[in-house]
Amino acid sequence: MPKLCAAGIQLREMIDDLYPERDRRSDGWLADSRHLAKGNSDHIPDARGIVRAIDIDSDLNAHKEEAYALVEKIRKCAKQGDKRIKYIIYDGKIMSPILGWKRRNYKGANPHRSHFHISFTSLGDTDGRWF
Repeated sequence: MPKLCAAGIQLREMIDDLYPERDRRSDGWLADSRHLAKGNSDHIPDARGIVRAIDIDSDLNAHKEEAYALVEKIRKCAKQGDKRIKYIIYDGKIMSPILGWKRRNYKGANPHRSHFHISFTSLGDTDGRWF
């Protein structure tokens, strides 16, 4: 049975606590048919059933600036050494250890404008401490 990694659960709970009235329509973590067809998404459970990706709706409080600020906090957490975060995608930009967590253009099929995507490393499988 698929299970979201501990880091993903913790991050989602922290966001829910910060924004209890947020929109959740674009939230998700388990692969849909498009992800499955692609075959290499972190939304696809690994052999142990662990999913290492989460999407969070960018409508946090009806202000898009809130999503940008939250993504920036997550990016800074990763840049400062949290190895559980693999990469972040939001609003046509990707942030990863490549180039030191700087924003760069994302050329994937989905620019992630209605939600932000966070992928986790295997370190996040059981590490559910706060970000």
